[in-house]
Amino acid sequence: MGWLMLILIGIATFIALALLRVPRLLWSMVGAALMLGATGYALQGRPMLVGLPATGKPETRIVDPVLADLRAQMFGRFGAESAYLTAADALSRAGSSRYEVDTLLGGIRGTPDSVQLWTALGDALARHDGGRLSPAAILAFDHAHRLEPRHPGPWFFFGVARLREGDPVSAQRSWRKALTLTTPDAPYREDVEKRIRLLDRLIDAIEQP
Repeated sequence: MGWLMLILIGIATFIALALLRVPRLLWSMVGAALMLGATGYALQGRPMLVGLPATGKPETRIVDPVLADLRAQMFGRFGAESAYLTAADALSRAGSSRYEVDTLLGGIRGTPDSVQLWTALGDALARHDGGRLSPAAILAFDHAHRLEPRHPGPWFFFGVARLREGDPVSAQRSWRKALTLTTPDAPYREDVEKRIRLLDRLIDAIEQP
């Protein structure tokens, strides 16, 4: 079909030249242009390739610096995991969510019982999948819950992932669970309470008739 179209274009071009009474001296220039195009098609054209619709690049979400600071308050800023988290956050800011996940997996191989790394992995996987809680992300959060059932961090960030997914009611339940596990003197308690109040208002606005 490609060659047929090329021949038809050539014929139509010379008919147009004749009808428009273009001087014969210019016909050779037009013919040379057509031959150049045909040569390029012969060398680089691949008419047997299957046609596919264009697809956009999957959306990736960069880690929020405010949430990264809140995570550090919940889990601590020091320890063997901090180097992996710092590297993972840098990769996220650079838009390399896949390498962010790989970095966290490398840290987990070294410290498999780190609730902080498993929570960060669940959050990174959810962002890598365009804000969707994939089975792998849910598995990471579940493992964090099992490692430290009384820690508010996994519940809070699971709620963050639910909110990104567009499920504010599930996020509300997770954040309230995180609040019940937060000690009264925790430095991040007020931040969690504020987010719950804002989420409550959002849900009320959505449910208004």
